[in-house]
Amino acid sequence: MTDLVAEWEDWKTRRLQALTAPDGWINIIGRFPLENGTVSVGSAEDNDIVLAEGPAYVGTLTQDDEGVSYMPVDGGPAQKLALSKSKPPRFTAGDLLLEVTTLNGENALRVRHTASDVARHLKPLRYFPFDPSWRITAEWRELEAPKQLTIDTSKRIATDVAATHCAVFKRDGQRFELLATHGTPERPQFVIRDRTAGAQTYPAARFVFGEDVTADTIVLDFNRAVSPPCAFTDFAVCPLPPAENVLPVAVEAGELKPEH
Repeated sequence: MTDLVAEWEDWKTRRLQALTAPDGWINIIGRFPLENGTVSVGSAEDNDIVLAEGPAYVGTLTQDDEGVSYMPVDGGPAQKLALSKSKPPRFTAGDLLLEVTTLNGENALRVRHTASDVARHLKPLRYFPFDPSWRITAEWRELEAPKQLTIDTSKRIATDVAATHCAVFKRDGQRFELLATHGTPERPQFVIRDRTAGAQTYPAARFVFGEDVTADTIVLDFNRAVSPPCAFTDFAVCPLPPAENVLPVAVEAGELKPEH
């Protein structure tokens, strides 16, 4: 028990570090959908995409049917961006970290201000007390066929996903089958909502990431359930839980809703 609590405390430290890192979630200053054509980017008012911070002129982005290219304002060579849903291409301009994200085949420019002092004003993250009973080794079951789902998001952008596995466990006499709708095979992501939502935890959802995945088991540590990025910024697009992951019980473990 002592080791589990110590590991949890270390995890909370890493959680805060990731959230407040230069490529974390709280320093995003804008998200701008892209269409085919060329747009200029910068903080000057005559740009097509006007940023709240950063250089007056960053450069231009050109999107066509083959992808997106970035031309820096300093005259450097154009960069063909390798678009990826899981790892968006990034480039920098002064104190800005820019990336082109892809969702449902549509691209958007997301911009972070790495010199922002917003991290100083973030109130401490709060958690339920550690509860070892909410660290569960579940059955990791492959579905007979991938389950095609349409998942809504915090921005009401419907996304199509295929769930291939579910985590099955019992608690207090009830059986649960949670679908992993995102993440990776090594770290499946479960988007959940339970009866603490709204009053104690973030209303839309929380994320739980599977650990110690084997061929037939997975560890779900609800003490490490976190608020989604959209709890910290209006510029994130977060998945909402499928019906299977809306739990009829109160999961009194993990991160409480942010105070801001």
